[in-house]
Order: sequence, then structure tokens, then C-alpha cells
Amino acid sequence: MFRSMMASVAAAAVLIVAGPALAQDISAQRLSNHIRVLADDSFQGRVPGEVGQELTLNYLQSQYEAMGLEPGGPNGEWRQPVTVIRSRPARPATASWTGPDGTRHDLSPADILIRATNDEGLASITGAGVVFVGFGIVAPERDWDDYGDIDVTGKIVVVMGGEPAGDLFRGDFDTLYSSDGYKKQEALKRGAVGILTLTGGARGSGEWNQWNRFFNRPIMTVPGLDPIPVTGAVPQDLAMEWGTAAGVDHALMATVETGTFKAVELAGITLRIDAAETRETIQTYNLLAKKTGTERPDEVIIFSAHWDHVGVAGPDASGDTIFNGAWDNASGTAGILEIARSFAEAPANERTVVFAHMAAEEMGLLGAYAYSINPVYPLETTVADLNIDMLPLSEPTRDIAIFGYGHNTLEDDLAVLAAAEGRYVTDDREPEQGYYFRSDHFPFARSGVPALMPWHGVDLDEGGTAVGLPEYRALFGRDYHKRSDEWRPDLKLGSAVENLTLMYRLALDLANSDRWPSWKADSEFAATRAASDAARQ
Repeated sequence: MFRSMMASVAAAAVLIVAGPALAQDISAQRLSNHIRVLADDSFQGRVPGEVGQELTLNYLQSQYEAMGLEPGGPNGEWRQPVTVIRSRPARPATASWTGPDGTRHDLSPADILIRATNDEGLASITGAGVVFVGFGIVAPERDWDDYGDIDVTGKIVVVMGGEPAGDLFRGDFDTLYSSDGYKKQEALKRGAVGILTLTGGARGSGEWNQWNRFFNRPIMTVPGLDPIPVTGAVPQDLAMEWGTAAGVDHALMATVETGTFKAVELAGITLRIDAAETRETIQTYNLLAKKTGTERPDEVIIFSAHWDHVGVAGPDASGDTIFNGAWDNASGTAGILEIARSFAEAPANERTVVFAHMAAEEMGLLGAYAYSINPVYPLETTVADLNIDMLPLSEPTRDIAIFGYGHNTLEDDLAVLAAAEGRYVTDDREPEQGYYFRSDHFPFARSGVPALMPWHGVDLDEGGTAVGLPEYRALFGRDYHKRSDEWRPDLKLGSAVENLTLMYRLALDLANSDRWPSWKADSEFAATRAASDAARQ
């Protein structure tokens, strides 16, 4: 599991290992000072749309103005508006299905779960056909196509959650194809009007009751994010009823993990659905600064980090009500500020470097998704996204862990720089967490932009993994999304300084070269990037 990586000869030949004149000092003290401000009680947990928003954005802008960097948002502004939509069911959804014999069967929320998830929050569908699409995955690089030649235009697809087991889909580490967002995107692209996830349990089972318990919670989104009219869930026994009525051989379920399965229409089965949502909006903002390139200003490297956290709640045993978010993600925000200061003090760069502080990550990566839908800089000529979410809080480490190990050549470049310091690159060691889909690099990756996020190393220079791994686990268990995540004067920032220095050098090389990082051939993001190859010629 602790895989080290050999640096490619090609990457080694072109990387610039920055000397003292270019390697600006990353300061642990300045990092701590920024974290202390951003995690102060007065910021009230930095919730989008609330008091901490203005305090945070004003602080960031003042820092960039002091550095002499330019506004990096649209129309020469510092801020990019992000409209977050919070929706709840306006009333219980109604649904029924009709079989080949013409008999209509009314469905209650105990039978099927339905939400209207288009941009209007309204869905009225009559007579939609139903297609079972297995995992709903189309992965040319893996010779996998669940849809085949079937036309799902105007129909509702029933899809299994997750992805096939085994090394074809990266083994222990999930791929893009396991995510609900991918499945919605694929169904929407093919003209489907709804997607229902097939649950493992029947009506009344513990699994189905769990779905029922959480399904009507508020949904947070931004306009244009996978706006399929209907999403929902269908229990196993109801789906089997549909299959039986349609004359489908249930033995086909045995083929869904083999790669031979092709989608099948449930002939004669139609659905009627009516659902509506009440919607409220939250106005928030990404904040962007930049240092414009002198030779190729339209080619852009983006550093990203989310500025928000989760706010306040009832008091804990000690009376604390504020989730200050010092680690998550005042630390990453501070890291971006330090890297920006290094660029501000360095000689001119040939490409443009943007420092993006994303909103509403804790609401579902919504600031980054909003950026990917309406990018300030074309995604086709965005060189890379380098995301920092939660700096390592430990003494120096030999390893630099990353999310999405094995996906793109940025990690090879990083490995060259790390090896020069006697360090090595590893995966994040926690495949069960699905980390690659959980921070602001992911909307960039999904859009085809090579993206990299460093994580918390555990192979301490002094003590190795025997000491570092238990320390990391204890820290994560104590502070992640807890009220205890506060600034402390004794924050361990040695590893953070090392990692930020490597990320600065990686970006500095990219900013002064004409190289384009790329996805590796077996990465699911490669085809999306390849579609815009002409823009980078």
C-alpha cells in the first residue's frame, strides 16, 4: 500500500530544481499567524453568506494587495460570485408505474424516493420508459460500456451504486465512475430525464429505511451542476417487480460485473413522477488573485484552497459553540497565501499563476464546481490545479502523500523534486475515504484539468511511520470537523513548510516552461482533456 514512485527520465530532464535565488522561504511563523486570524472566534466558523464571509474575504484581499498582486476574478475584480441553492421538498413527491398490461400502481415514499434536481426544482414526468443500465459506466480506456447502443432519451435510468470490484477499476481506490455525480452526468449527457439508484435492500429493510431517513435532507448545489430533472432511489424488490412485468431475465444481474453487460429497457414499464422543491439562495464568492505571465499569459496555473468551514452549533461539554476550522482549512488558505508571497517576490513568470480561494467546499465543493461551470480562465488552457486542503501538522516527513496517485504526470514532476531532498511520493493510504472526490481539485479534474493535492505524510524523519501514523490518526480523530480544531501556538508546521516549498517549486517550473502536464493513459480523466488538445498546440 505504501507505494513509492520512480521519477520518469523525461520529467527529470526538464524540471528545474530551484536554487536559492528562486526558492523563496516559506515561513512557519507566517503560516501560524494567518491561521490564527482566520480561525479566530470572530469569524464564527467562516460560513458562506454569514459574518465570517466578509471578514475572510476582506482579510485575503488585503493580503494580496499588500503583496502587490492583481485581482484575478472576472472583469478585473477580486471576487467571483457563487450562488448556492439550498432546496428541500416542497411537498411529498407523487409517483406511479404502469406495466405492460396497463395497470397503474401508485407509489408512496415507502416504495420509492424522488427529488426534483433540475435548475428549476420542478419535475413533472408522464409516461417515461425505464432502462436498467447496470453501473451506468462508460469507460473506453477500460473497454467498459454499460450503455451500449441503447437510446435513453426521455427515459429514466436505474443504476447500481459504486463500480465493479477488482483492479480494472483501481482496486481499493475508487475511480470517478463510482461517484453519483459521474452517473448523473453520463445519464444527463445521453438525454435521460431521471436517474434512480438501485439499493441493496428491499422495502422495509434496514438499508432502505436508512435511505428514507436521510433522503429528504436539504440539497446544496449551484446552477448548471448536473441538472437532471429527477434523482432518487428504488428498492430492490420494486425493481424486480418491474423486471418481472417486463419479462426481463433476472440472470442478467450476474453479468453486471463482467464487462459483458449491456443496458436493457424494461419494455412496457413507464413512470409518472411529480415533484417540487422549495429553494433559497446563498450569495457567496470565490476570491482570486494573480500574477500575470509575461510570455504566455493565457496559460494559467491555479492554486486552490477553500476558505469556508462549518460555522457554529450547540455548545459542547466545555461550552464551545464554534467550529473554528484552523486545520480545515485555515491552514490550506494560509499555505496559498505563503506560496503567493513567494511568487510575488520572485522574478517574472512566463505563464500566469492564479491563487484561488474557493467558497462552499464544505457544502459540496460548490465554489470549485461553480468555477468549473463558469471559469474565469479557459479550462482548456489551464495548465494544472494545485489544491491545498489541510496542511500536514507534523514534524518533517520523508513521504509526501497525494490524493489520486497514479493519475497524472504532476506526481512524476513532484517526485523528481522530492527525490532531490531524499523524499518520496505515496498515495493517501486511506482508500476507503474516497479522498480524491472530496476537495476542490476534483471539479477541475472532472473537467479535464490535471490536478494534484498533497496530503499528510506519516513517515517522520524522526520516528518513521511507527510514530507518524498513530500521531496522524490521533490528530484526525481529535480535530477533524470538531470544535477542537483551533489555532494553537504550538502547531507543528515543519512538514507543511517542506510540502509548500515543493509545491512552489513545482508551480515555478510549470510557470516558466511550455510543458503541459497530462493524464496517464489509464486515467478516466484523460479523454476529457484530450477533447481540447487543439487548444494547447
